[in-house]
Amino acid sequence: MEALAIGGDPRERWCPFLEQPMSKTALPFNGLLFALGSAGLYGLNIVYARVAALAGVNGPAIVVYRVLLMLGLTVGAAYLMRRHLKAEREEWRTLALLGIATAFVGLCYISSVAFIPVTMATVIFYAYPTMIVLATPFVDKTPLTPSLAGVVVISLIGVVLVVGPVFEGLDWRGLALAAGAGVATATQFFAAARCRKTDPVAKVFWVHLIVLPTALLVGALTGQLESPAILAIAPFAVFMTIGGYVIGFIFQMLALARISAAAAGIAYCIEPVVSALASVMVLGERLSSLQIGGGVLVLFAVVTNVYLESRRSTPLVPTD
Repeated sequence: MEALAIGGDPRERWCPFLEQPMSKTALPFNGLLFALGSAGLYGLNIVYARVAALAGVNGPAIVVYRVLLMLGLTVGAAYLMRRHLKAEREEWRTLALLGIATAFVGLCYISSVAFIPVTMATVIFYAYPTMIVLATPFVDKTPLTPSLAGVVVISLIGVVLVVGPVFEGLDWRGLALAAGAGVATATQFFAAARCRKTDPVAKVFWVHLIVLPTALLVGALTGQLESPAILAIAPFAVFMTIGGYVIGFIFQMLALARISAAAAGIAYCIEPVVSALASVMVLGERLSSLQIGGGVLVLFAVVTNVYLESRRSTPLVPTD
């Protein structure tokens, strides 16, 4: 993987937003803020993707153009901040795994709803925080504490209540694809948490350079790869969809450079809660009392996780 030089010393970073915080105690707290911000933006993103779809803008087209936009933005950011789009040699394999996992998240998740209801696919997909926590003792070689296990169980119950599972019309292919999306997401979190030496801008660039062929292939196979003019059908919805993904993904990479996959995974349980609330305000949908109760459980789990992380004296990050 060749280095793509944009000019200047990559150590000359005038943008404090992307700097690694110096305080070890501030590291996990800032990471959780980035994770919560990312989850919130992803939650809004999916609602406006629905608005765009109802207007006639297909999903594969949005995916392709948002990847192209992300690549353009990272090259521009590297030029303005005088950085190199270079992946650290010892992280090439991890970065490749991160890119492949990112590609499969969307591919599996979008494909799953062709076989099972969206609500069921969402419930299965959002089991990934549980997968992360359960895999942490084996991947990060850190013990699973009772408090962390309790938090993830509460958050999982809350997600199930918020989404409201439907147990009709199930197909093993849809179940497998939704579970595959969850596994890919867990892999994405672990890989990103280990890719710490590569500059965040370069990380985003290489990941999306790997995602682009997959997005183009899906668009070609589904016959939904259209010209950019299709985006003008619903400009605001497309802007919110693409913008939410772009900023949300950047926040996700910044979060996982500061905290462990397990800590971030719990924070992302707030994503379906944001989606549900946004659906009420944007799409006019209604929430049942059971869904509201589930949202309260998720918020309780997230706040508890933030509190537990704020009491730690050292950042919850992998050491190897």
